Amino acid sequence: MAAVFVMIPFAYLLGTFPSALLVARTRGIDITTSGSGNPGASNVSRVLGRKLGILVFVLDGLKGALSVAAGFIAFEYAGALALACAAVVGHVFPITRKFKGGKGVATAGGSMLALYPIVSVVLLAIWLTTVKLTKKASLASLAITIGLPIGLLIVGRPAAEVLTTVGLAAFVIWRHWPNLKRLVKGDELSMKSR
Repeated sequence: MAAVFVMIPFAYLLGTFPSALLVARTRGIDITTSGSGNPGASNVSRVLGRKLGILVFVLDGLKGALSVAAGFIAFEYAGALALACAAVVGHVFPITRKFKGGKGVATAGGSMLALYPIVSVVLLAIWLTTVKLTKKASLASLAITIGLPIGLLIVGRPAAEVLTTVGLAAFVIWRHWPNLKRLVKGDELSMKSR
């Protein structure tokens, strides 16, 4: 199991892959200075449309899913979860961009889809429903972030996994703190459907 620590830096570096920046650049846009300025799928969707937002979501999700796959091959659940967390941290705090990254939702989502597909499908349905009803991607992201450890508790996953996802959820919620303040004030940006 100690060998998982050797792989953590690789999962972190995979997490730093700048999907949103590269996709937006193909349209001549610096996504860090457009919309909310967040280099993530929601902001790309808001600025450049739903199709490119979905592309970024998939690419960011793959960073987590590939990390989980590597963890499963070598270490099963514990190692896979550790590498998933490393990929999320890489996405949020990329050393390649002065530690200024996204919010971590898509990368965490890809990780959890690979680890817990049934729970993740339910959470995806909650995310889509919340976005459709409220037009607020941040509110939908917060809903599924809180729902993840609850879902694992319901399906009977081990306590260590539930507690790890509580920590991951707290990390993602912390990254959404500005969004939470804007939601309370009623100033949060809405998703555009195009």
